[in-house]
Amino acid sequence: MKYKLGIDVGGTFTDFFLVGDDRSSWVHKTLSTPEDSSLGFITGLKELAAKLQLPVEVFIKDLDTIVHGTTVATNALLTRNGAKTALVTTKGFRDALEMRRGIREERYNNHYRNVEPLVPRQYRFTVDERTDAKGKSIKPLHTQELDAIVQNIKNEGIEAVAICFMNSYLNHDHEQKAADYLRRQLPGLFICGSYEVLPSVRFYERVSTTCVNAYIGVVVEHYLKSLLGKLKALNFTGKLLIMQSNGGVVTPEVACKVAAVTALSGPAAAPIAGAYYAELLGYDHCITMDMGGTSFDASLVVNRQCVTSTDCEINRYRIALPTLDIITIGAGGGSIGWIDKGGLLRMGPQSAGSLPGPVSYDRGGEQPTCTDADLLLGYLDPDFFAGGKYKLNKPKAVELTAKNLGKPLGMNAHEAAAGMYRVINMNMAQGVREVSVERGYDPREFLLICAGGAGSIHAGEICRELEIPMFVVPGVASIFCAAGMLLGDLKHDYVRSYMTLLSSIDKAHFLQLYAEMKGVAVATLIAEGIVEDKIQYRPSLDLRYVGQYHEVPMEVSIDQILNVDLEAISQAFHTEHNRQFGYELRGEGTGLEVINVRLRAIGITEKPQSLSSIAPDPASSPEAAIKGRRAAYIPETGEIQEVTVYDGDRLTGRFTIEGPAILEQVNTTVFLGESYHCETGIEGAFVVYNKHLMPDGLKKQFQTEEIAVP
Repeated sequence: MKYKLGIDVGGTFTDFFLVGDDRSSWVHKTLSTPEDSSLGFITGLKELAAKLQLPVEVFIKDLDTIVHGTTVATNALLTRNGAKTALVTTKGFRDALEMRRGIREERYNNHYRNVEPLVPRQYRFTVDERTDAKGKSIKPLHTQELDAIVQNIKNEGIEAVAICFMNSYLNHDHEQKAADYLRRQLPGLFICGSYEVLPSVRFYERVSTTCVNAYIGVVVEHYLKSLLGKLKALNFTGKLLIMQSNGGVVTPEVACKVAAVTALSGPAAAPIAGAYYAELLGYDHCITMDMGGTSFDASLVVNRQCVTSTDCEINRYRIALPTLDIITIGAGGGSIGWIDKGGLLRMGPQSAGSLPGPVSYDRGGEQPTCTDADLLLGYLDPDFFAGGKYKLNKPKAVELTAKNLGKPLGMNAHEAAAGMYRVINMNMAQGVREVSVERGYDPREFLLICAGGAGSIHAGEICRELEIPMFVVPGVASIFCAAGMLLGDLKHDYVRSYMTLLSSIDKAHFLQLYAEMKGVAVATLIAEGIVEDKIQYRPSLDLRYVGQYHEVPMEVSIDQILNVDLEAISQAFHTEHNRQFGYELRGEGTGLEVINVRLRAIGITEKPQSLSSIAPDPASSPEAAIKGRRAAYIPETGEIQEVTVYDGDRLTGRFTIEGPAILEQVNTTVFLGESYHCETGIEGAFVVYNKHLMPDGLKKQFQTEEIAVP
């Protein structure tokens, strides 16, 4: 039998989702190894082989495809642990990286400090070259100017070099000449030019993205080469693909060259899986939330398409490549509870991670976390965590929660835990608001799909706060991103800047730009093993009103591009601008301006037929799945009461479970407050309704309502 495997490295656990070609599937988790993620990766492979009762060499031989989401790039940016990087740029623009766009992120904060650049000033070098705003070389590049820079780079022990010249998006001859020369003079260094990373207008975005790419490139390249070496030692002969920030996958060779595409590699798989489940259940729009050990990620799917953005920032460093619009906050199972100077209870963003982990892990952690609060409130069984693989030390969690939080707040341990639960739920609800309300969408019109081992313990309260009528807990919720990785297609994004009035567009030049991008896309995807009839194209435009500061990205159809249908494009822009900002200038006759033309090329890959191997069992019954009763905190009343605990893995038939109740599975736990009831056995998922917000008559309307997509 042949297998496909999705692997997602998280802050606490590394998740594995294995699918056989007979539709069988396996879920597995192992503790992450932050010192070297590839160690947990290989350990998990060996543990999976043991679970399948196969010799490791036989299992590896049968692995057809591995799709891997890595946090290596993200962690390098968050911890500022990337390569020692230099920047080579045009004379007079040495400080553009530090000046950014001259906009204060916190304009009313007198203590605000700019983010420290990834490239210190002494490592930012300039050359006296210039290309004008029309792409004409008005001051040629002389390579002898680079000799002194080469010597400085050698003397300073620089590991990576970013090259970004003014107006190189129009004519990259100077950049390419400099890159070729530096690669000859500095063999072994990671060197990249902005023409290879982001050939588009806006100098700060371009130089920042290129510097990020160089800064994390060495780390990503080292990790992937190490991983490939370990897989080779195991005689792996299948295909390894890396998850991108845009929701697609790429080969390790592409990821090593343009490492910035992996900046959100792990979280990007969640909306892909969300879109799959929404379509499976017959819904067009959903919000995905993924609560891991360290962070909470929220993203949007509209009309079954994942919403993307070019405004990504990680640790305040700008990456202007197309990425899925994901909001990440420090709210996970390992988020630490603490008291601020004002005496208020806070949760996160600091996390206990996997080592030392929550207090109840009994691995040296002494600061109460969200997981400890969930344990104290009765949502977790200390003897059944991860199916009994890990035993939780509840007495120790009670002791340290009372000592560190309860006593200073004048509460007992359980009252403090209830406060921790409420605070982290509000934090996560705010994250969902940010990805929906602040984007012009009403979260009440969306299905919430919750993932992560602890996500379904908190989903009910998030929905209650935001008045979202229903949420879904997929059967693969605990390894949602790992499952989503098996649904990713090969994706490449291309951009060409073309600044002109929409009404004055040069149709021949406009079509030439798309033909050029399409040609590069076809060649790239064919080289990656995709046949041409499996390639799809999604064009888009960055448009704005004349005189406006920000442009609005807008997807357009292939027919609108090929026919250069300016009227249809114009009307669609007015509608989208009104949706996002609450006004439009259609009646005023204000002109529109094109900034960028974009093309996403998608190479369709073979996917598993199903993410669930569980067939509905009409002979089962809810009564047979009852494990017992347990005292648990009921947030609607603020009281502790006895609730029924079900074995969620045995609820495979079509049943309705009334809350309050707890549905325990090996890898996740679903908590139903008294406001909820749950329908089981629907495509291997639990569908949970708020009894007060989701009367039966609303279900069909909620399911089919259309929402404008950007």
